[in-house]
Amino acid sequence: MHKHVKAWTLIIALAAFCTGPLQAAEDAALLKDMTSVIALLGLPCGQVVSVITKGDNDHMATCKDGNRYRVFLNAEGRVVAEKQ
Repeated sequence: MHKHVKAWTLIIALAAFCTGPLQAAEDAALLKDMTSVIALLGLPCGQVVSVITKGDNDHMATCKDGNRYRVFLNAEGRVVAEKQ
């Protein structure tokens, strides 16, 4: 029984250790994507410094210059950024 507990503890610890860097990479990619989307829509931002995911294809992006945008897909399937 103790061998199984040690094995599961090791598996859980490794899973937690390995998902941290993956999450950070996903976060960095999302920041870059939001920065690109806002720039392509011609809105002032500079660089997105944080993103809160509100739902599928619905994000709240905060820019380095203090602007905040809700970036989402509208009913027609187009990407829209609304200043908040």
